[in-house]
Amino acid sequence: MSGKLFYIMGASGAGKDSVLNSARAALADTANCCIAHRYITRAADAGAENHLALSDAEFEFRKSNGLFKMHWAANGLQYGIGIEVDQWLAAGVNVLMNGSRAYLATAQDIDVSLVAIYIDVDSDCLRQRLMARGRESEAEIEQRLIRHAQLAKSLPGDVNRIDNSGDLNVACTQLMTLLTEF
Repeated sequence: MSGKLFYIMGASGAGKDSVLNSARAALADTANCCIAHRYITRAADAGAENHLALSDAEFEFRKSNGLFKMHWAANGLQYGIGIEVDQWLAAGVNVLMNGSRAYLATAQDIDVSLVAIYIDVDSDCLRQRLMARGRESEAEIEQRLIRHAQLAKSLPGDVNRIDNSGDLNVACTQLMTLLTEF
């Protein structure tokens, strides 16, 4: 039996990585899951996400040689999920991946059985988190908030939603419950 691909998405600052990291210890035991690492064209020590850093040239080499199951560009960076995920799924392991809201339709074309999960957060909470990170100007944060509102409204109705505006443990519990339903 094949594993299920869970496509996690949400605004930058919504807490996707926090929810995934919080759930990480329980995933293998309770949901037969592992988390796919992302290949990203940014420094390994940038941000809180555990990712594999690639130069632009390395990313293009992997892309041109078919080594990504999925790949997209966002915020001036390139992101990829390796084809090793297909081996994990074929072995019956469920896989969680951190994806892009704008790439969802393409991801669903690539894997029609994927389960889309949107980590949501209210705008005030998102504003506070983005300001606390200190990576962007106030104008850039406002643009992110506008995009967050637009994309949240445009998601298909079959997307599963988890609210991460409050206690992280609540969002983690929601994720674990959702994973056991599939």
